[in-house]
Amino acid sequence: MRDFSLALQDRIDIIIQNWIEAVRSDDQLETAKELTYNGVRDSVPIVLQAIVTMLSQSQESDIRTLVEKSLEHGTLRAKQGYDAEEIAREYRLLRWVIFEALEPELFKASGIEVSRAYRLIDTALDEVIAKCFQTFTQERFQELKDLQNQLQLTNQELTRLVRANQENLSHLAHELKTPLTSIIGYSDLFLRQQQNYSEIKGSVPNIGHIDRVLNSGRLLLRLINDTLEISRYGAGQIKLQLAPIRLPDVLATVVEIIEPLAKAKGLEIAVECHLSDAQVVTDCLRLQQIITNLTSNAIRYTTAGTVTIKSELLPDKYWTVTVSDTGTGIDPEDCDRIFQPYFRAENSLSSGIPDSTGLGLAIVARLVKLLQGKIEVVSELGVGSSFTVIFPLELDGV
Repeated sequence: MRDFSLALQDRIDIIIQNWIEAVRSDDQLETAKELTYNGVRDSVPIVLQAIVTMLSQSQESDIRTLVEKSLEHGTLRAKQGYDAEEIAREYRLLRWVIFEALEPELFKASGIEVSRAYRLIDTALDEVIAKCFQTFTQERFQELKDLQNQLQLTNQELTRLVRANQENLSHLAHELKTPLTSIIGYSDLFLRQQQNYSEIKGSVPNIGHIDRVLNSGRLLLRLINDTLEISRYGAGQIKLQLAPIRLPDVLATVVEIIEPLAKAKGLEIAVECHLSDAQVVTDCLRLQQIITNLTSNAIRYTTAGTVTIKSELLPDKYWTVTVSDTGTGIDPEDCDRIFQPYFRAENSLSSGIPDSTGLGLAIVARLVKLLQGKIEVVSELGVGSSFTVIFPLELDGV
């Protein structure tokens, strides 16, 4: 019986070199291209030496060495980033290179000798692949477990940071509110005094600076309050106080609040309420906040004409409030973005409009969602905007 072990022993270096070249030139083995020569070779020389031992008729089969090295190989390939398909393809190439190297000797052998050589080499490689995949899979599962643990820790840390950020934001806002309130209060007092006493007016030539401080302080205070509102919503700290309401009374309160703003700009406020007899259950304060924000926003972006507040009863137990204006309008591209915090729609018609924090509509959108409603906007540049809020007559699960 012909012994192929010597032929394989003499060709180990050539087999390894040819195999590494085949692996690196294979387009389906992308991971191998990123490894060094030694990284690709790994324990293949030892595997080949073990196959030599198996082919030798004078030595005992070295299955144990094959198993040990294939176990190490599977773990290493997992750490190197291989996928299972790449490992299988590597061994297919190794099988092909081995038989190519032995081809001259195989042509000289009998059928029985060739069959024995093929059987032993295939058995050895099958054992190597099986054990390699075993440790490869184990390593992948361990990586998955480690990743899951890391993700859990990261999620916990993110949750802690978010909570800390919200707490810090609220604390900072409250700290800022105290001096700002004092600045606004004293500035307002000073302005009223200079309006009443001419001697004060004459002794303060830079009274305009105080006026600007007052306006900036009010804007900053509103920004802080709006930021606090967004923060409370994100933290789930807004609790609804549900009760039956009379919508005409709510609208009358809103008009009373924002009417001075409209008169200062020479605007008319029109109210159409068709829900006088409808039973509406909602949070009166939050609903008033929504309508007030939408109406004051309409006044801010309207220089002439009318701001209309209209309420209607819809089928299937829904009702709406629509706030329309004849103002600058909104670019269609911005209609989906105006409810994002700090976004301000800018165009040639709205440029120069003061006192916008970019949070008003963001707060409205969150409060509407909290009240299980939805908001729609229709707008045209130079014509005006219409914001419609749709609510259920009764809130579910609250």
